[in-house]
Amino acid sequence: MTGSFKTNSPVNILLLLVYTFVLKWYAFLDPHIPVPQATDGFLYLKFLNFLLPAGQSVPVIYPFIVLVLTLTQAIAFNNLINNEKLLPKPNYLPAMAYILITSLFPEWWQLSSTLIINSLLVWVWAMLSKLFNHPRPKAQVFNAGMLVGLASFLYFPAIGFSILIFFALITLRPFNLSEWLVAILGILTPYYFLFAFLFLGNTWNPLTYLPSISVSFPKFQQDVWAWGGIILLIVPFLISGFYIQGNILRMLIQVRKSWSLMLIYLLITLLIPFINFSSTFEYWILSALPFAAFHGYTFFYAQKRWLPPVLHWVMVVFVLTLSIWVSIGI
Repeated sequence: MTGSFKTNSPVNILLLLVYTFVLKWYAFLDPHIPVPQATDGFLYLKFLNFLLPAGQSVPVIYPFIVLVLTLTQAIAFNNLINNEKLLPKPNYLPAMAYILITSLFPEWWQLSSTLIINSLLVWVWAMLSKLFNHPRPKAQVFNAGMLVGLASFLYFPAIGFSILIFFALITLRPFNLSEWLVAILGILTPYYFLFAFLFLGNTWNPLTYLPSISVSFPKFQQDVWAWGGIILLIVPFLISGFYIQGNILRMLIQVRKSWSLMLIYLLITLLIPFINFSSTFEYWILSALPFAAFHGYTFFYAQKRWLPPVLHWVMVVFVLTLSIWVSIGI
C-alpha cells in the first residue's frame, strides 16, 4: 500500500477515496450528530443549525461532509508538500498519512469546528510557505491573518495560530515592522467587519463574540485505545526526526526552514486545545496536518524496507479493530 502511494500517479486520488471509506466505515454505519461545545464559535453554531433539519432526517450527511473535508484537506496539503519539495519526489504519502491519522480516534471521525479549520489552515500554510521569496509578502501575510481571524469565528482558541504567522515572519523573512503590522491588521479585519455589522444592525453586543480566555489542564477519557492512538502518532514522528536530522545538511535553505516551521506548527496545534478546554479529544485534530507531514517523511525515507509497510499495517489494523470495538459497544 505504501508503495502505491509513494508514486505520483493520479490513480492514487481514487485509491485515497476507497482508503478513506474503508477506514471510516463505522462513521457511515452509525452517523454521529455533532453536539456544540462551549468553546465552539458562533459561525460553527450557525453552520450546525443550518444542517440540523437535513441532518435529523438524513444523518449520513455528517460523515459525508467529514469524508469530503478530510479527502480535500489530504490532497491539498499533499500538493503543497510536493510543490515546496519537502520530500525529494512527488508522492501521496502525506495524504495517506493524513487519512490514517484522522482515523486513529473516534472523536476525529466526527464533524467538528476544528476539522473545518484544518481546511483554512491548509490555505494559511500555502501562504506562509511562500514568504521566503515572494515578491508581495504583505499580501500573503494579510490574507493569512484574515483566515486565522475567520477561523476564530469557528473555534475561538484558533486565534492562537496568530503565533504561527509571527514565527513564519521570524523564520522566513528579514525583520520588517510593516509586515508584522499588516499581519495584525489581517487578524483584526474579520472582527472589524463583524462589529461593524453588529453596530449597523443595532445588535451591538461584542462580548457575545469575545468569550473569556482560560488555560486549563486537559481531562479526557484515557483508555487503552486513546493511548494506542497516541503511541501510533508519536512513534513515526520520532522516526521522522531522526531521518530529518540525517538529511538536514543536504536540504535547500528554504526546505530546511519549512520543516522548522512545520515543527512550530505542530507544537502550536498541541497547545491550542488547552485554551478554554472542554473534556473532548476532538480539538487535537488540528495536529493531524503537521503530523501527516512528518509521518509521510518516515514512510518515504525509511531505510529498512520492512518499516513502512509494518508501520502502515499496524495503524490500519488498529483503526479497523477500534471500529469493530466501537460498533459492538464494548
